[in-house]
Amino acid sequence: MDDLFAPSDVSWTPVSPQLASVRRVSAAITAGVFGIAVLLALGLTLSWLYGVLGLVLVAALFGWSWVLIGRNQRSWKYAEREDELMVSHGILFRELIVVPYGRMQFVDVAAGPLERAFGIATVELHTATPATDAKIPGLHPDEAARLRDRLSALGQAQAWGL
Repeated sequence: MDDLFAPSDVSWTPVSPQLASVRRVSAAITAGVFGIAVLLALGLTLSWLYGVLGLVLVAALFGWSWVLIGRNQRSWKYAEREDELMVSHGILFRELIVVPYGRMQFVDVAAGPLERAFGIATVELHTATPATDAKIPGLHPDEAARLRDRLSALGQAQAWGL
């Protein structure tokens, strides 16, 4: 049976598991700062018991996000086809983006401090229509550079053929 968001005739490439690690570290930092703010705000205004309960709630939400981040990372995949690049991601809200090589205007590779520390990068594809822009996070830097060069060359060749 063919899936609308992952056709069986396509050879999909998954992203690195390090993407989940980067997102979990980012979530932990955010939860830590928010948890301390909740503890202090509730503790100083109402009671320290409420502050601790608020901190427990923040910790529970962080635990749930830990699971969701792993599931989301496993959903990211991409496929290079003859005339287009396909990017699929999402568990509950799935998305399949198909970008024709001839419509690409430029390709970016980006990596923030956490991404560099974990050895991954993000490839961003820009087209004339923002709705068809796509990004592929969680790629090894060598793979990101290879993909950037290949997509740029294919985009240029296909655009000249229009």
